[in-house]
Amino acid sequence: MIEVPLEVSVDDVCYLLGKPGDKPRIIDCREQDEWNTCHLSMAELVPLSQFGELAPQRFFDLNQHLIIYCHHGMRSQRAALWLRQHGFTQVQSMRGGIDAWADLVEPEMLRY
Repeated sequence: MIEVPLEVSVDDVCYLLGKPGDKPRIIDCREQDEWNTCHLSMAELVPLSQFGELAPQRFFDLNQHLIIYCHHGMRSQRAALWLRQHGFTQVQSMRGGIDAWADLVEPEMLRY
């Protein structure tokens, strides 16, 4: 199996979500108050502050493609690395986070 890069661009995420077939699972690792301000419609919230506790309950398929995002991309890298250290092989962090998404994809999105 080819190892996927740790980071993925917003453009690549848009491409993956728009193509037919299996879609990656989108995970928001920000906190609830940030989620309440704005989030991607297809995302699931798994806050980084509870990641180690929630991940075993939420993630089962070690080969499922997971794309994790946060505000700017730092926390999502930590979450992606945590998952990789626990055997998940297809995990990526969205470079630039939801801030880059708002710049490039949804300029009308509320920002903070």
